[in-house]
Amino acid sequence: MPRASLPIVAALIAMACAAPATAECRDTGFEGLSFSLCTLTPGDDLRLFLDDGTGQVLGSFARVDAMLAASGERLDFAMNGGMFHPDRQPVGLFIADGVERQRIVTRAGPGNFGMLPNGVFCATDAGFAVIESRSYAEAPPDCTLATQSGPMLVIAGALHPRFLPESTFRAIRNGVGVSADGQSAAFVISNQPVTFHEFARFFRDALGMGQALYLDGNLSRLHAPALGRSDWGRPMGPIIGRVVPLSP
Repeated sequence: MPRASLPIVAALIAMACAAPATAECRDTGFEGLSFSLCTLTPGDDLRLFLDDGTGQVLGSFARVDAMLAASGERLDFAMNGGMFHPDRQPVGLFIADGVERQRIVTRAGPGNFGMLPNGVFCATDAGFAVIESRSYAEAPPDCTLATQSGPMLVIAGALHPRFLPESTFRAIRNGVGVSADGQSAAFVISNQPVTFHEFARFFRDALGMGQALYLDGNLSRLHAPALGRSDWGRPMGPIIGRVVPLSP
């Protein structure tokens, strides 16, 4: 091997041994509003967390990180991952590591979750999808990870029919949208209170996503070390996050 190539080989070995790149997170504006988003791809180690394996609900990014540290891992991105009951169990469909722990709910009901159409965020080996709940129930895909929430924000390019542009009800909100080819998922949180209409339009008109799902509001939180941010507050139920190895 020529001597001149040795530095190149060393650099390639160092790159191969390095920890995965940090999640692609950024702050951005849209029509005078501020949003933070993290974009993931199918190659990312995305997981849903609820409890520590003994039935004790984790409830915070710090407790998820502490659990992961025991196996040499950490959160690189995380967000509250769907609505939950007072005992912090998921309201609707919950699939983690390919195991269904809570069944899908297709009936209308009170609150934002029951404002049909609601939907499911699903990750498979091939990519991501946001699927209307009744369509999911009719033909469930092979999700390795899935969480149900509601309402849908964007459905085939259209805003949810209940969203009114003149609404004055605002809250900090978070949600997830998926690209048309299923190869990109954007997890978004508003940095100030927004209406449903404003939030949905961010996914459709700023990000160009035709399918998007509301995850929650008011208790919405983001863990994004790349942005120097790890929100805290009252305990959460489901948490969704990207996992990477601990730095050596």
